[in-house]
Amino acid sequence: MARGETNDVNMLRAEIEMLMNERESLLRTIGASSVFFANLSADTLPEDAYDSADVLAKCLDTLPEDVLREALTLVQPLVERDLDKASGKPS
Repeated sequence: MARGETNDVNMLRAEIEMLMNERESLLRTIGASSVFFANLSADTLPEDAYDSADVLAKCLDTLPEDVLREALTLVQPLVERDLDKASGKPS
């Protein structure tokens, strides 16, 4: 492989790795948002937050089911750890 081709391959690998890291970050954000939204109570939600909650709900509703499932799977251990902390269970 020529030197220019090696540089191109290395640049492509770095770009793919960066995109995969960004994807994982977005999936974690989606998962955390989904869990947060699922635990919201409309009774305790301030009226000023209704529009934001509606936007979040619509965004989550447009996601393909497999993406949402992957996002929830990714954050599940974090949620379980937080639930254990809240209940006083040792980590």
